[in-house]
Amino acid sequence: MNRSISTVKADAAHISFSALGSGIVWAVIDSGIARHDHFDRNHNLDLGDALRHCDFTGEDDPLADDYGHGTHVAGILAGQLESKADLKAVSRFRDKEGNITAQPVLGIKKMSGMAPACKLLSLKVLDKDGRGEASSIITALEYIQDLNANGRYIRVQGVNLSVGYGFEPEWFACGQSPLCVEVDQLVKSGVVVVVAAGNTGYGYVQSAQAGPPTAGLGVTINDPGNANRAITVGATHRDMPHNYGVSYFSSKGPTGDGRDKPDLVAPGEKILSCAAGKTKSEDAKRVKKLQPEYVEDSGTSMAAPHVSGVIAAFLSIRQEFIGRPDEVKEIFLDTATDLKRDRHFQGRGLVDVMRAIQSV
Repeated sequence: MNRSISTVKADAAHISFSALGSGIVWAVIDSGIARHDHFDRNHNLDLGDALRHCDFTGEDDPLADDYGHGTHVAGILAGQLESKADLKAVSRFRDKEGNITAQPVLGIKKMSGMAPACKLLSLKVLDKDGRGEASSIITALEYIQDLNANGRYIRVQGVNLSVGYGFEPEWFACGQSPLCVEVDQLVKSGVVVVVAAGNTGYGYVQSAQAGPPTAGLGVTINDPGNANRAITVGATHRDMPHNYGVSYFSSKGPTGDGRDKPDLVAPGEKILSCAAGKTKSEDAKRVKKLQPEYVEDSGTSMAAPHVSGVIAAFLSIRQEFIGRPDEVKEIFLDTATDLKRDRHFQGRGLVDVMRAIQSV
């Protein structure tokens, strides 16, 4: 985040417009959000009486995250930690023998989410192994509808879904699965829904002459990223998106029924964010005598909360657009930076919160 925050221009929006996400609530439907110093300064996890974190896995502990994924996602979206000493951050790399190891990242004194003051609602749908049911996500979305009185009083302005599964054409038309339908219904009720495109955009193709070479794969957008009204996010490099373009793993469009997806791209490669659960313990083993506060992860799961965060920042100072998610989507699509890549790789381009704010 210390590098990707400037890629989406969130740092500039914080300074120029005080677009910090104040007064906005964003639901993170994931593996839970663990208590972390990153969330303490702005009381991101402390909600009013009208809102309550909820666990749909049966564990009844939405503020625990044994898997670590949800906390990493949430740290990109909101929160902030600053210290006179170096923060304990760990980055992974391959050594000369090809083994994955890790080392401390030195010199980081501050880490900030894209909307540091945004409140976070933890809705836990994944267990300690990162597994869950689509029905649990649907139930979580219905829970938000209840909190918002089906759009009459919008207490939760946005949702981040860095979870999903492959499109199953045998059972449902593209974008018409029960989960996609529920996402579209929530957007219709006035809530912005940001979804990771998926990490299935790279694989093998069969060649008559060369066998099965590796290649980028189209029509690989995951559900619920196929939902028409969702903002579906692919991944790019953390600070050199023009050089490197769209991440090789990022799922690519079009959708199975021929619609343009993804909608946007955002940083999703080697992103440092909050450590918790399994991700924290794995890197702690690699770096002796260091319990990391921040660890590295990659995927469209990391790209989506960049977009959720900058939209939360936008809504905090452009409050007339709360409850108008289709217009918010158009603003961010119209102001994205074209990376000069194929439409079905990059969508409309790299999210740019400064341009979005200034456009209205």
